[in-house]
Amino acid sequence: MTTATSKHVIVIGAGFAGLAAATSLAQRGYRVTILEKNEGPGGRARVFRAEGFTFDMGPSWYWMPDIFEQYFARFGKKVADYYQLVRLDPSYQVIFQGAEAVDIPAGMPELRALFERYEPGSAARLDEFLRQAAYKYKVGIGKFVHMPGRSLLEFMDPRLVIDAVRLDLLQSMHQHVRKFFKNPRLLELVEFPILFLGATSENTPALYSLMNYADLALGTWYPLGGMHKIVEGMVQLAQERGVQIEYSTPVQQIIVERGRATGVQTAAGFRPADVVVAGADYHHAEQHLLAPEWRHYDENYWDSRTLAPSSLLFYVGVSKRLPKLRHHNLFFDEDFSLHAQEIYEDPKWPSRPLFYVSAPSQTDPSVAPEGCENLFLLIPVAPDLPDPEATREHYYHLIMERLERHCGTSIRDAVVYKRSYAHQDFVQDYHSYKGNAYGLANTLRQTAILKPALKSNKVKNLYFTGQLTVPGPGVPPSLISGQVVAGEIEKEN
Repeated sequence: MTTATSKHVIVIGAGFAGLAAATSLAQRGYRVTILEKNEGPGGRARVFRAEGFTFDMGPSWYWMPDIFEQYFARFGKKVADYYQLVRLDPSYQVIFQGAEAVDIPAGMPELRALFERYEPGSAARLDEFLRQAAYKYKVGIGKFVHMPGRSLLEFMDPRLVIDAVRLDLLQSMHQHVRKFFKNPRLLELVEFPILFLGATSENTPALYSLMNYADLALGTWYPLGGMHKIVEGMVQLAQERGVQIEYSTPVQQIIVERGRATGVQTAAGFRPADVVVAGADYHHAEQHLLAPEWRHYDENYWDSRTLAPSSLLFYVGVSKRLPKLRHHNLFFDEDFSLHAQEIYEDPKWPSRPLFYVSAPSQTDPSVAPEGCENLFLLIPVAPDLPDPEATREHYYHLIMERLERHCGTSIRDAVVYKRSYAHQDFVQDYHSYKGNAYGLANTLRQTAILKPALKSNKVKNLYFTGQLTVPGPGVPPSLISGQVVAGEIEKEN
């Protein structure tokens, strides 16, 4: 009988979920090899350098620091063993319509005063809103997101049923926040975190006010050197545990015999495995790496899924400083509802988009040459749109004009480096379904057991991890996803 210590697991993809799954399995005694199609690790959180600038390619918000601490603690380590965190204050800046710029303070007394300024009496309501959000965070992150979502029986514990009722799963975020706040500025502020979840507030369960607790109470952090430092730390930890990582090694096919995956095919030949974990895009892994008879879902299923947005990104190096920017800057200077409609209800390129600017050089001088600014600009857009260069250029000038207006200075004439990134790039680099950036939207109909399953129902030893399965999109959920799938593999193999 084969023992766990002799079993070999192949993990496809070195993103957050793949690295977490591989390291967790190695800790349990499995031999683990990660096969990564790109030249380096991180998936969407890769990094590149140009003209003296260091650009994080994807995630830029460091929320839920406890999830990262818990991850490294599983292996007897601390975050500080791998990278240095600083808390941002202000957490971020919001630019509202009418050119009103507001810093969101890290301190709770200052935050309460800000709310009170916009809406008398709202500071006390903020306390209650965050009290409820803290409960949702404790239960949602502590219990529900660690469930594999494979059976309703997982939720049959009476305590969980009580928790589920208190989590407001059947109430929308839109309804929930309006019980506490009326001021349009405050509503935009508390509803903004769900932009990361891929749905409008009307279609997002009120459970996700837990994101407000993560934002306003736990704070916004930054790993010095950039977000890729997290990836570097995870890679180092994986290798310390014996995980082998092979880059520039795309998987061409998952080989299945008599209902079991026997390994994977690469350009260099067949690689045998006792278990296969697909940390690549779920749709790609299932629809393109498996023969038709071994697929759980069909194209109609995938086409009917509600996807989170894609993004039009610009990586920009500027040869001067921009003192009016903060590390994180949210441009809510256009109609929030119109942009949401043009993402979710009537998918098209937005007419007057909101956008986001990260300027990590405001915090970290190592990511830009002296006297320069490192800018990461993001416009959330609907997935599955054509993105020719002319369209990208149109939006570049549209948002740069608004950025220049806010900063009170010309910027485009000081740009020394520029690169765009959108749908075609997500497809090419990550096999991203319809060019999405964030996976599936976290709607009620795509929560827990209603997400694509983390285990194939046709191939006994094939598992899936990442943002298209449980628990969902984002860096902390991807970390959790990898750990959850490792636990399922240990139980069954």
